[in-house]
Amino acid sequence: MLHELLLALLGFTGDFVVDSRDRYETLAAGAGAGASDGEPTFELAPDLSFIHPSERSVIERLIRLGFYYRELNRFATTSRDLSWIQSSVDIPLPQPSKSQRGRKGSAYRRAIANGIVEILSVYRAAVLQVEQNLLSDPLPILATVTRGLSKFEVLLPPLFELITEIEREDIRGGQLLNLLDKRCHCGVPELQNCIQRLLWHGHQVLYNQLASWMVYGILQDPHGEFFIQRQDDRDGESESSHPDVIEKLMHKSTDDSILTDWHLGFHISLDMLPEYIHMRVAESILFAGKAVRVLRNPSPSFRLKESFVHNPNVKGSHRVQGFLGNFATLKELPDSSNLITEDLLPQSEADKINAMLLELKHSSEFHKRLFESAVSSIRTIAANHLWQLVVIRADLNGHLKALKDYFLLAKGDFFQCFLEESRQLMRLPPRQTAEADLMVPFQLAALKTIGEEDKYFPRVSLRMPSFGANVTATQKDFPTTKVTSDVSQKDLPLDGWDAISLEYFIDWPLQLFFTQEVLSKYRKVFQYLIRLKRTQMELERSWAAVMHQDHADFANYRKDRKNNSVSQLRQRSSPMWRVREHMIFLIRNLQFYIQVDVIESQWNVLQAHVQDSHDFTELVSFHQEYLSALISQSFLDIGSVSRILDSIMKLCLQFCWKIELYESSTNLSELEHITEEFSKKSNSLYTILRSSRLAGSQRAPFLRQFLMRLNFNSFFEATARGVLNVVRPRPTPPAIQQ
Repeated sequence: MLHELLLALLGFTGDFVVDSRDRYETLAAGAGAGASDGEPTFELAPDLSFIHPSERSVIERLIRLGFYYRELNRFATTSRDLSWIQSSVDIPLPQPSKSQRGRKGSAYRRAIANGIVEILSVYRAAVLQVEQNLLSDPLPILATVTRGLSKFEVLLPPLFELITEIEREDIRGGQLLNLLDKRCHCGVPELQNCIQRLLWHGHQVLYNQLASWMVYGILQDPHGEFFIQRQDDRDGESESSHPDVIEKLMHKSTDDSILTDWHLGFHISLDMLPEYIHMRVAESILFAGKAVRVLRNPSPSFRLKESFVHNPNVKGSHRVQGFLGNFATLKELPDSSNLITEDLLPQSEADKINAMLLELKHSSEFHKRLFESAVSSIRTIAANHLWQLVVIRADLNGHLKALKDYFLLAKGDFFQCFLEESRQLMRLPPRQTAEADLMVPFQLAALKTIGEEDKYFPRVSLRMPSFGANVTATQKDFPTTKVTSDVSQKDLPLDGWDAISLEYFIDWPLQLFFTQEVLSKYRKVFQYLIRLKRTQMELERSWAAVMHQDHADFANYRKDRKNNSVSQLRQRSSPMWRVREHMIFLIRNLQFYIQVDVIESQWNVLQAHVQDSHDFTELVSFHQEYLSALISQSFLDIGSVSRILDSIMKLCLQFCWKIELYESSTNLSELEHITEEFSKKSNSLYTILRSSRLAGSQRAPFLRQFLMRLNFNSFFEATARGVLNVVRPRPTPPAIQQ
């Protein structure tokens, strides 16, 4: 009887211990039926009459361990079964879906199964020890079995519940780690140690995946269990079998694929993220892996350029500028390319990252603080080397200065010359060939003001989004990647020429820093500044043109003093010149505020950050703050203010075009209407800007100085108060007297 009991403790039934499932034919084929209902099915044979009821109770409690052992062993055998890998290799089958691949295997379940095998081996050793004790005892008793296996009565039932829940809910990956972490918190030390051992096995898989991702930049996750996952590319999966699509992918730019991986290629799966790993830590892991991918897989064009820099005597160097993306040329320099990759991420740094992960992997327990500290150190290493790649090798500061020169109008002489050369052209409505028309004054301004030492100007191109394709600044074939952002029709400004924009051609790896969103913000500020500059020039030119005509008229008046029409016209137009002074006063002060108080001050702040920071993500954050400050302090993100500024600039241009023709028409009603509208808009602008919501906030620290320059003699304040207190903005004096 005792030997039958020992066999039953190892999961083997017979005449003494039977499995109740065997009574039902429908369940005979189900190997895991016992695990599905959650109740043990081992029981003593009903025809055993020689067993005392007290002994029957003890034996039935013991044989439950045999049932738990069998089910745990079945789970371990099933989870560790790798025969499906062999079958998938031998027999060509259709590609399984993502869900089918996930259910077919699980690295985390296999790891947990290894831990269960360890526990079952201890259990088998205990059963063997019980058998030896029974054989050595001249009078074997049932208490020997009970005493030898008592500790497993608190271990095997919770483990059985664990695997039952895993199989029922199909728990895998990070979800499985969550389940084990929750079950670790119990009041039974033996069970707690057992679950911690299972969790340790699960963490071995996690650390292996982290090492693959953070040391080599490789996502090793065949079953979709890691919390770092690729974005779904359904179109690519569904069409990858077509030959034309395959050929298209072969010719796809490697730079494009690298950028896609960086910006959109990977994401954090919240379903697979263990709850004890903070989201901030997961984002650091995601960034570190992507950074390592970039450092270990530089762009072919970048590797080729660096190869020729390190090997200037290599034949074929004249092909650098024309064929930087040619892979055939890369094959000629395998040693140099490897050296460049090694230089971007030295092997010593990779070994350092691997050593940190190995130290965590070999620890018997998961220490959250040590884990977060290691991840932070690894992220710092990756960010530092990515900073060296972007800032030092790719000359980030030079490109930032170029964007400031051309997009923020820091090269004022160039844009002054360009607007002067294109002034007559911009007096006419833009044609379909507007871009080509503008290229003539654009090139003339470049010849007059841009020196040959400016290596960034060839990257600048002029664009009219609503009138055709872009035209590059030079005829030089510049091998770069272009980042564009079309302007929708609803965003087009009132004047057709106000759609003038610039583009900037950037190389890898600067595309990691200057995204489409970043360049679109630069274009937004540029269009605002170029309209402001054009308005200021038109106001100055209108004064010069009319003064020239006025001097000529005055000379004719002195010759013919009997004709006093010129004198009358000068008297009638004198109020218009006061309005022009108000316009140019507002526009000049607004220009000074934006160029000096906003752009220059924020540029100095950004330069200080660039000099002090050695972290790529910090630089990205500082640059985003820089752009956000430019937009917010220029009021481009406040719809009411930006609309008023657009209206003011439009009124100023209309005023300039009308006032130059005042000699040919004695009807000044249109000019008076423009004057009245300008007074309304300028007073509304001052009222909004001096409100406590703007002037009293920190979003525009230099706004008070701008308001002080505008209202230095209290003119704006008095005028704005008058507009608010009367129905008509500018009542005529006779109406007031009546």
